[in-house]
Amino acid sequence: MSACSVSTTPGGTTQGAGQQDDGPIAVGFSQATQQSPFYVQLREGAEAAAKQAGAELYFADAGGDVTKQNNDIQDLITRQVDVLLINPVDPQGVQPGIAAAKAAGVPVVTVDRPVPEGAVAHVGRDNKAMGALVGERLSKQLGPDGGKVIEIRGDAGGAVARDRSAGFHEAVAANPKIKIVEGPYSDYVRSKAVTAMQDLLQVHPDVAAVYAHNDDMALGALQVLKENGKDKVLVAGVDGLMEAVKQIPAGQYVATALNDPISLGTKAVETVLKVQKGEKVQPSIDAGTALVDTDNAAEYVGSGEFAQAAQ
Repeated sequence: MSACSVSTTPGGTTQGAGQQDDGPIAVGFSQATQQSPFYVQLREGAEAAAKQAGAELYFADAGGDVTKQNNDIQDLITRQVDVLLINPVDPQGVQPGIAAAKAAGVPVVTVDRPVPEGAVAHVGRDNKAMGALVGERLSKQLGPDGGKVIEIRGDAGGAVARDRSAGFHEAVAANPKIKIVEGPYSDYVRSKAVTAMQDLLQVHPDVAAVYAHNDDMALGALQVLKENGKDKVLVAGVDGLMEAVKQIPAGQYVATALNDPISLGTKAVETVLKVQKGEKVQPSIDAGTALVDTDNAAEYVGSGEFAQAAQ
């Protein structure tokens, strides 16, 4: 298994940990991918929270492959974890893994991407609200003249991409002068967005703005626009990636929405530990968001990889 363990108990064992009444809680974390800064930080947040709580965390990276993720989940169950945290590659495709966990009596909590059934709780953010916040701000910036907006999408079939798209579309619908061109799915990866934007710009040289389902892809689009002298084309994304936040004061990058993965990973592990202890948790836990634009970007600039909400 492509995994590593994090032991926070001196002399703690990684064998049969889930079966020890007096041993540390064993948490299995199956993650969709590590190919984006967001997911790297999500893992780091989960690992730090597990360490602080004195739990052991076993990590597996599916690498965007749902078949591998189902195999990873089975391996984590074999390691006798007490509870599973799953960031699904595909909400439907991961159902065999969730079914295996249920059969083994291991409760499941999902993070970032929900599943239609099988999870005790989901910890995430309102992605539709994120899309709407950014859509409203971009629509305001475009003004009554509107224009053509290219949308670079996340992952096909994913709830996050679906909701970030729906929120954005609803927000800009009030301006009939805005025409949305749905670009390809670029899986939240900057390099894929660069390739997509290069092709899209050839077909749509009159583009007025670009909205991407995350900042990493939006920054890829911004790179292509600058390389082609398109300094007037507006750009917006989601996640509050610090690199994007620092671009906002210059004006071309209009807005992003907060989605700090460290705090999300922390809250996910806190929820997992409550579930394992038999405490009651809400089926859907919203970690919150906020708009970052030219009015407040300076307040969020920091040394972290993602902007954090004020405590």
